[in-house]
Amino acid sequence: MSDDADTDRAVVKTFVPTYQKDEWKRDAEELDMSQSEFVRTMVQAGRRDFDLESDADESGAPVDGASPGSDPGGQGLETRLLDRLDSGEHLSWDQLVEALAGDFEDRLEETLQRLQNENRVQYSGREGGYTVVDDGE
Repeated sequence: MSDDADTDRAVVKTFVPTYQKDEWKRDAEELDMSQSEFVRTMVQAGRRDFDLESDADESGAPVDGASPGSDPGGQGLETRLLDRLDSGEHLSWDQLVEALAGDFEDRLEETLQRLQNENRVQYSGREGGYTVVDDGE
């Protein structure tokens, strides 16, 4: 991919209920992100969880006794969701998101730490975020 393609931007519009936008705005502010950055990040994170091959090991065999395609959310989401709902109580969408989102935040933190240790990503307090380290090429 060319450098121009990496920096070109395009507008994407979506329509959501007002309460949803308000929640996203609060969440973005808590993470010190713009709303655009928050939505883009969450969409990309969600897309990673829809990799159906995540249920298989390198040989293609299902992991943890899963049948092929039995966990379309990937990363054990179906199993974690069912375990959370197994308590017998009714949980709202927001309660489920809160219960299951911590795992994503943990994975994000671990990945950022690893990439920083490998000097592939750096954080700039002055710029207010993370960026890929320029390798001089």
